[in-house]
Amino acid sequence: MEIRVLKYFLTVSEIGNITKAANLMHLTQPTLSRQLLELEKELGQKLFIRGNHSVSLTPEGIMLRKRAQEIIDLVDKTEAEFTSFKDEIMGDIFIGSGETKSIKLITDVMKTLKKDYPKIKFHIVSGDSGDLVERLDKGLLDFCVLIQPFNLEKYDYIDLGEKDTWGLLLRKDDPLADKKSIKIEDLMELPLIISRQAIRKTDENNVFLNWFGNNFENLIIAGTYNLIYNAAIMTEDRIGYAMGLDKLINTTANTSLCFRPLTPKLEVGISVVWKKNQVFSRPAKLFLEQLRKKLT
Repeated sequence: MEIRVLKYFLTVSEIGNITKAANLMHLTQPTLSRQLLELEKELGQKLFIRGNHSVSLTPEGIMLRKRAQEIIDLVDKTEAEFTSFKDEIMGDIFIGSGETKSIKLITDVMKTLKKDYPKIKFHIVSGDSGDLVERLDKGLLDFCVLIQPFNLEKYDYIDLGEKDTWGLLLRKDDPLADKKSIKIEDLMELPLIISRQAIRKTDENNVFLNWFGNNFENLIIAGTYNLIYNAAIMTEDRIGYAMGLDKLINTTANTSLCFRPLTPKLEVGISVVWKKNQVFSRPAKLFLEQLRKKLT
């Protein structure tokens, strides 16, 4: 299975038309069709459902698309790491991060490093912890910025020394906005919009669920979100009340939303995480050194 052919496959799966994909990649349509047929023969599976003017993926094709993208990303990252071994320090650093105000510490380190090594490039991948850790385990990321707690057995980490505070995002014209903080009883009759990551019951020591205790099962969950920005728009449109971390959404005077912390207070720590026994590229090693320097 050649990298080149996997790139052909990904392009066709994205465009949905073999002729258009061939033109984009400066190939003839028969050449591209032959390469795809040979890939199907090699794998022993039909990857495309071919129509008169378009193609779509079979279930096997959908599976290959995910794996092929991971392979291509890993190849690109490997090439970037070997580029970093040149005399001039250059290359790419891949960082996965959930939504947290602590990302400012990371960007401060980026700024310092960029000043000394202008040819280093930073790539931020956003997502929830499950997606990010999967990419970290596969070698697609150098570091992850994760909300505590997490599995310590597989990773080394640095505690950023900051806390994020859980609370309720709501409209300023809502009666609850008059409160300084939000108690469990205030939440029980509200249509809540909650982070999917926060309510993942498979996570060990889920502090969010633990805060609710037995009351969680009685909550009215009107929706879930992956990005708090989307949940904020839902809150503005009165679909529900978003539960999230402080300082991620603009709640200044000219906006319609406000944030009220939970009581008892619920705070979570933030860490930068990497695989144990990780062999870093020179740019990634410099990033870690600069981060440690900033935190001391």
